[in-house]
Amino acid sequence: MQRLVVVSNRVADLGQNGEASSGGLAMAMASALRQQGGMWFGWSGETTDQPNAAAKMTRHGNIYTALIDLEPHHVEQYYNGFANRTLWPLCHHRMDLTAYERDFSSAYIEVNDRFAEALAPLLRDDDVLWVHDYHLIPLARALRRRGVTNRIGFFLHIPWPAAEILATLPRHHELVQAMFDYDLLGFQTQEWLQAFQNYVTDALSGHVDRTQRTVSAFGKTVSARHYPIGLDMAEMRALVKSPEAQESCAAMRDSTAGQKLLLGVDRIDYTKGLPQKFAAYGQFLADHPEWIERVMLLQVGQPSRTGVDDYNDLQEELLADAGRLNGEVGTLDWSPLRFRNQSMPRNVLAGVYRAAHAALVTPLRDGMNLVAKEFVAAQDADDPGVLILSRFAGAAVQMREALLVNPHSREDMADAILRALEMPRSERIARWKALYTNVVREDLDGWCSSFLRDLAVTDDRRLTPQRQTLHVSPQ
Repeated sequence: MQRLVVVSNRVADLGQNGEASSGGLAMAMASALRQQGGMWFGWSGETTDQPNAAAKMTRHGNIYTALIDLEPHHVEQYYNGFANRTLWPLCHHRMDLTAYERDFSSAYIEVNDRFAEALAPLLRDDDVLWVHDYHLIPLARALRRRGVTNRIGFFLHIPWPAAEILATLPRHHELVQAMFDYDLLGFQTQEWLQAFQNYVTDALSGHVDRTQRTVSAFGKTVSARHYPIGLDMAEMRALVKSPEAQESCAAMRDSTAGQKLLLGVDRIDYTKGLPQKFAAYGQFLADHPEWIERVMLLQVGQPSRTGVDDYNDLQEELLADAGRLNGEVGTLDWSPLRFRNQSMPRNVLAGVYRAAHAALVTPLRDGMNLVAKEFVAAQDADDPGVLILSRFAGAAVQMREALLVNPHSREDMADAILRALEMPRSERIARWKALYTNVVREDLDGWCSSFLRDLAVTDDRRLTPQRQTLHVSPQ
C-alpha cells in the first residue's frame, strides 16, 4: 500500500497515536497520514555543530516523524535569511525589504540538499511525496539528482509574485526551473496560478496548456492547478462549543461593558497591514466622534520571526501607534485600542471571535488568510458578526459577501467599520449564511483530498523530449 510522505520546514507535534496537538494544516496532514500510514519529514527546530546525515525517527501509531538538526549558520542564512528575508518579502511584493544576498541563496540550496540527503534513503518505491511551501522549492530537484523517481507534489501557501517582481531576484530562472522536477504544483488561488503561468510564458517562452492544466519549459512539463485551503470544520465546531470558548466569549462581553467589539487577529508581520489598520481605526474615530466610548478594537498580535530585525521593528512601531492612539483619543474610563502582544489558545480565541461585532482582516497581500474563515465559522447564526476583508487576501475570491476593502486606504476601511457597526441584523445574517456555506463547502479535507487525488493521477510528464531544453544564464 502506498505511503504518504509529507515534507515541510517544521513538523507538527504528534501524540502517541498520531494526533496533532495544534490545529489547521497540522491536523489535516496528520489525518491524511493516518489514513494510509506515512511519514512526516522536516527540521527539528534544533541546531547542532555536528550534523548527522541520518534523520531521527519516532513512531506515532502508523505515522513516523523524521527530523534533522541544522547548523546555526544554516538556520540564520536559510530560514531567517533566504526564506524569510528574501522569498517571503518578494512574494508579498515588498522589494524594499527583500535581501538579495548570495550567502542566503547558497545556504537555501545547501539545506534543501541536506533534506534530500537524509530523506532519500527513507523512501520506498511507491511512496507519494507532498512538499510544502517556499522553504523547500528546490527539494524535488535535489531528490531527482539522487535517483528518486516517486511522484512529488508541491504546494505554495503564500502568493506567487508578479513576473516583473520575481525578475528582481538573482538567478530567478534557476529557482523556477527547480519547480519543474515536481509532478504537480499547487497554488492557493487562480490569481497566483495565473502569475506563475505568466512568468513561464513571458520570462521563459514556455507553454501553458489550459485544457490539460499543465505548464512546459526547460524541456519538461508539470501539472499546475489552484487549491484554496480551508478549515477543519469538525475542529472549529468543537472549539466553539468548548468550555474555554464559552468562558472567553462571556468574559469579552463583560469587559466591553456594552461597547461594540472590533477584532483583529494577525501574526506581527508587515504583510498583515497592522499599521494601516490602526490608522484606519483612528480615522474612523476622528470622522465619527459619536462612537467614542461606544466601540473598542482588540488586536491580537502573535509574535513571529523574532530573529528577523524587520519583525522586531514592526512590533515596536505597533506598540508606539497603540499608545499614541490611546493617549490622543482615550478617556479616563475608555481605551479605544487594546493591543495584546502575545498568542492566544485556539479554544479561547474561538470565544473571542464569537463575541466580536466585526473582524478586521486587512492584509496588504496574503496567500489565503484562514483567520477570515475562522471568524465566520465561530459566529452565532442568530446574531453574527461582520467580516471586513482585504480584497488582496486570497480568501477574498471565495468570500465576496464580506465587506471588501482596500487596506491601503484609511478612508475606505473607516467607511467599512461604520457600515459594519450600523449593519442591520437581517443583512448580517444574510451575508454570514453565504460566507458560512462557502467555508463548509471548501473545507480542509476537500483541499487535502483534491490535491492528493490529482497527484495520484498525474502522468509522468516531467520529461518532454520534443521540446528543446532552455539554457538560461544566471540573472
